[in-house]
Order: sequence, then C-alpha cells, then structure tokens
Amino acid sequence: MPAPNVFAVQLDIVWEDKAANFRKVEALVESAAPTAGSLVVLPEMFACGFSMNLAVTRQDEQREDEAFLAGLARQHGVFVAGGVVSRGVAEMGRNEAVVFSPDGKLAARYAKIHPFSLGGEAQGHEAGTEIVTFQWGGFVVAPFVCYDLRFPEIFRSAARQGANLFVVMALWPVKRQQHWLTLLQARAIENQAYVVGVNRVGRDPEFLYSGRSVVVDPHGVIIGDAGEREQVISALLEPEVVSAWRRDFPALRDAHWPLS
Repeated sequence: MPAPNVFAVQLDIVWEDKAANFRKVEALVESAAPTAGSLVVLPEMFACGFSMNLAVTRQDEQREDEAFLAGLARQHGVFVAGGVVSRGVAEMGRNEAVVFSPDGKLAARYAKIHPFSLGGEAQGHEAGTEIVTFQWGGFVVAPFVCYDLRFPEIFRSAARQGANLFVVMALWPVKRQQHWLTLLQARAIENQAYVVGVNRVGRDPEFLYSGRSVVVDPHGVIIGDAGEREQVISALLEPEVVSAWRRDFPALRDAHWPLS
C-alpha cells in the first residue's frame, strides 16, 4: 500500500515564543518521519500564535521563520508549508502562507486575501491580492489562510487556474469549530478537490482552540482527523481520484463563470 504523502502538524502554539515553537515543530515532524517528497503543513502564524504584536510576529531581515521552514524541508527532504508574518508596506505586516521545496527553495508565497477584521488583523496586516499555486506530487496546490475559507469565490478562482488540492492553514477558535469543518467539506465538494485544513490546539490570551485539523477528499469525506490534541496526522492523496471524479461528474465543466 502506498505511504501517506501529506502530513498535518496540529500544534499547541506557545504564545509569542518563536524558539519554543521551532523546537516543538522539529520534534513533531521528527516523530512523524514523513517520507521523502511528502507535503508537511503547519498552522497559520505557527511561530507565535494569532498575535497582532508586529514587533514579535513580523520576521526580521533574515526571515527567521522562513529560514526554519527551509531548513526543515532540507532536513527531511519534503515540501513544508507554514504561516508567517512578513513585512508589508508602511510598517504593516503580511500574513502569508509560504512553501519550501525539499532543496530548501521557496516554492510559493501567498498573502492572506482576507485579513480577519473582527480580530483587528486588518488594521495591522495588508491584504493580499493574488491567487498562488504550486506543483506537488501531481497536484496543482493552492494555499489559503484561515478567514479566506469563508469566501468561496477565491477557491473557485484557484480551481479555474487548475488547482485540485487546497491547503488551508488556520488559527480557528473552538466557538466556530462547526463552521471550520463544514466549510472545508464544502470547498472540497464544490471544487471537486482535496482540502487539507490545519489548525492549532490550546489557548492564547483570547481564545480556546480545539484543533480538528482534517484531510477531506473530493467527495467531502473526512479521511484524516487530528482530533483535539497536539499531534501529526497523515493521509494518502492521489491525483487520479480527483481527475476521475471530475471526469465522471463534470460539475466544474458545467459551471458558468463569471455570471456577470
């Protein structure tokens, strides 16, 4: 039986402590022992939690968070995706999903299109403007970040660009857990694509997080679920599953886009 090829790292993030979170991630990935060429996904803002303190969260000129992710990718020979805060315009931050290939080179950089205004994020982070995709394991992968999940139009736009796997890294609180699961399944069903949603567990000064990182197949079936504790889960994703379903049930082909 083929080995799992996607690994979701459900992390109990230490508040505003990058060094501690780097150590946690290293240990979790080491214990998971991902096979070469796999895709390892971390949560949004994995190194510090959902803090609006840019003095702590925003990377310096050395891009220390990205250097860590690149090193992790090289060490294990895998693709690594994680959420970082980069420097934006006018001293603002940019909440980004970055992906590094097994040689440690940047494979994708996506800036969150929908900063979470209710949580004050829009005041300190500039919004992204572009859909981004990268190639992995026979898939065209589109990364998104947390609040983006509520906006189906950007997922459909990515599907139009060929995406058949969505990665959603998040810090999604327990009070809206049902929304998280339902929307991940909806994005999979309506776009006939795999969806990997990676959340955190634990607490920060404002919220409680229950995790429930999941892997969803193109039929909306959850094929991997991390539950509510810190752990790494894995699943096997197969491009042929997507292509066969899109061929046999051609809903995307029948879509009218745009409507106006």
